[in-house]
Parts: sequence; C-alpha cells; structure tokens
Amino acid sequence: MSKESLEIFTGTLVDDDSTFTLADLCRSCSVHAETITQMVDYGIVEPAGDNPARWRFAGSSLRRVTTVVRLQRDLGVNLAGAALALDLLDEIRSLRERLPAAPAHGDQPDQGAADSGKQ
Repeated sequence: MSKESLEIFTGTLVDDDSTFTLADLCRSCSVHAETITQMVDYGIVEPAGDNPARWRFAGSSLRRVTTVVRLQRDLGVNLAGAALALDLLDEIRSLRERLPAAPAHGDQPDQGAADSGKQ
C-alpha cells in the first residue's frame, strides 16, 4: 500500500483595491526594501504617499514585483529591461481586451468544404 500525502495551502486573494505597505510588499515578495525602492525609481511600481514610511502600493504591485523578480532570477534581466517587459506585457493585455471575442478554433465552419460545392 502506498500512502498519499495531502498538502493544504492557504492564501489571500488580492485585488486592485488591496493595499500594501512597503514592509507588506517586501514580505510578500521576499525582497528587501531597497529593491522595491529601486523599482519605484524605474517606474515599475508607483506608491501613493510622500515617503517610504507612508508608501501604499496597489494590489497590482504584488503581481508586478513578482514578475520582475522572476525575470531577474530566470532570465538575468536588469530593472530597465524588466520595466520595458512589463510595459509591453501591459500593452499586450490592453490590446487583447479590445479585441472582439474570437470563436474557439473548432467553432468556425470549414470554408473549404462550403466553397467546394460552388462552381
């Protein structure tokens, strides 16, 4: 007999209405405050507040920071490159949202079959 293990994961759902302090964001993304400060300097994340002690980050900052961390770790991308990549990813997402919903691949009629009967 084999034993099956059961892993239980817990988490918190984060939306754009959620806010994080600098310490919260650092803890959630496992990065130092200096790293977040550099990301602010590059425009990767934009906090509300006039100084780091009062900074509040939108929920979307969590996704942006984790994406940058992965780009740096996996691909060796610097912060300038990561900022550019995020801008391009945001543009792609925006363009996809503007496209009309395309039918699934299998939902389109076979034009070749319809045209073959015409002469």
